[in-house]
Amino acid sequence: MLVNLRKALGNPLIVFGTILFLFCFLFNGEDGYLHYLSIAQLVFVPLLLQLVVQLRKMDKLILAIGMMVVALISFTMPYPVELLGALVYLFSTFWIASKGIDRFLKRGFTNTAELMIDLGLVYIAIGGMWFLAYIGQFDTGFDETTTWLTAIHFHYSAFMLCISVGLIGRIQMTKLYKVCAFIIATGPMTLAIGITFSTAIEIIAVSLYVGTIYAITYYTFRLKFSSSVQAIAVRIPLVTLCATILWSFLYAYGNFTGNTVVAIPVMLAFHGFLNCLLFGSFTVIGWALQVPATKQKSFSFPISKIRGKLENPGAPYPGLVDQMADYTGHGKLPFRTIDFYENTDRYELFASVNWSAWFKPFAFIYQFISRKIGQLNLPFSSAQIEMTGQVQLVDEQSDGRSKPRVWKRKIGVETVFTAIYSQHQSNGRTYMNVALPLPFSSMHGILQAEVDDERLYLTSNGDGDAGTYLAVGRYLFQLPLHESFTIREVDDDLLASHDMTLFGLHFLHIDYVIKEKVDKTHSIVI
Repeated sequence: MLVNLRKALGNPLIVFGTILFLFCFLFNGEDGYLHYLSIAQLVFVPLLLQLVVQLRKMDKLILAIGMMVVALISFTMPYPVELLGALVYLFSTFWIASKGIDRFLKRGFTNTAELMIDLGLVYIAIGGMWFLAYIGQFDTGFDETTTWLTAIHFHYSAFMLCISVGLIGRIQMTKLYKVCAFIIATGPMTLAIGITFSTAIEIIAVSLYVGTIYAITYYTFRLKFSSSVQAIAVRIPLVTLCATILWSFLYAYGNFTGNTVVAIPVMLAFHGFLNCLLFGSFTVIGWALQVPATKQKSFSFPISKIRGKLENPGAPYPGLVDQMADYTGHGKLPFRTIDFYENTDRYELFASVNWSAWFKPFAFIYQFISRKIGQLNLPFSSAQIEMTGQVQLVDEQSDGRSKPRVWKRKIGVETVFTAIYSQHQSNGRTYMNVALPLPFSSMHGILQAEVDDERLYLTSNGDGDAGTYLAVGRYLFQLPLHESFTIREVDDDLLASHDMTLFGLHFLHIDYVIKEKVDKTHSIVI
């Protein structure tokens, strides 16, 4: 473990940053508190970054240049030189943020721990912007010291704390952890909103933040680390925050009441110094001892290569699936449910669409877009209406998946859905792999099937590969979108319901009545 620490500290980029900081500390004559930001920019940020991101030569060069200009402008320089240096540093922070965005686009809205690391990497760019505002003496609506404090806030409380909380989540994630992570993730922005617009929002945000810091500290004391040394090193920064965050609360309380409780000089002398000395240094030391391995696995299921509108599908095909038994195993399903999926063209479909009240304004606006692209083009009205369509084969080479077939549903002449069905197996389970082509992309619903009480349940909110994904270029990321279907037989018909949620909020319910066609000579397919 100490070998890991020596390796991290002995990295040429970190050695370079340490030398720059020592040179600045000894010779530039700045006020002592200004070094709190310098050491973050030159040592803490690059050290923590290299623990969570594999840096290439180009990455290291860009970071080294950014670090060098930070050291340069810490000395008295002409204004244009300082401004140019701050712009160069801003570019390096945007470069770091791009690493967070790249990580996110390869995974999406899944795995809270990794999301916290992504967000920390993105937050550093906001720190770079506030640093530019401070060096450039821009009018931000705040005094010079507050502008500098905001820059340091996004280097420590946003970048470093978010990444540290993400690494804690790699060890273990519970409901308590996820709640704490959400509050810490949004904390820098809610605090900024409060400081800018309302002292009431500020005091509420700080109070919530204080409680969360205590909760996540309690959480780390219940974790099992790889060694007692790392356990101590990781807990010291959080215990430090438990003390220093009280000064932030008292400062916010003073702003709220109009009576100064803690002044900025006191904040800098106590809050700033301890956060720099104990939070900053022990955060990087603690995680440099042993970086927890990510539990996130790369997505390996097949995705459709088709983008935009599907042109010239092939010959008609009987059903959406070849054998329902592939999905349900020994689960007992009524004949009509099986027959509907295996011989879809024998049935007709009637749908009633119901948007949730909170989502109706978005649905109303979206319908103008959906009509143009002919995808996810659901009616705004809840009146029952017939959907017609046909199942046709799709060229395997064009799609890239096994035996794809498209089900294009229409209301009148308008296309509602163009869904390309396939299947794949993973860990002994067969998933329904449904692709919806979109402009320059495709959305994939990976559905898990279950049978209970002779009802078929299909859901994207299941185990393994189940989920809703967006494929764009080389990226495939999971969306905070889930859908579920329930199909049951009532008398001689099938009744189905389709529900969708976004970030856990229900926004769409569709009721289907599925009837066997009386006239079998027609080939209209649902």
